[in-house]
Amino acid sequence: MKFLLDAQLPRKLARFLKESGHDAMHTLELPLRNKTTDLVLQDLCTREGRVLVTKDSDFVDSLLLRREPSRLLLISTGNITNRELETLFRLHLSTIIDTLDHHVFVELDRNGIMSHA
Repeated sequence: MKFLLDAQLPRKLARFLKESGHDAMHTLELPLRNKTTDLVLQDLCTREGRVLVTKDSDFVDSLLLRREPSRLLLISTGNITNRELETLFRLHLSTIIDTLDHHVFVELDRNGIMSHA
């Protein structure tokens, strides 16, 4: 699966996804790095078939109103250490992938995965 991780997420999470066999990139790898606009991120995800991974709930509105990005993984854990976030991904990665195969909007919180219409 192809992922694009938003600026507020750790770059190490993109490395973990790559090590797990996925095509993952972080906004720091883009020409404008973490200053890349939301519209550019949405367009890139839609064009390349990437799942946008973000904590930014503004993308939920965009997905529901304009269907951009084409797929979204919202991280709604609140304040959490990078280590705790990576642990959540390790525990739930296969479920995240399976759920994203069938749903365009998936949410990860401290309790697990939720899919949305």
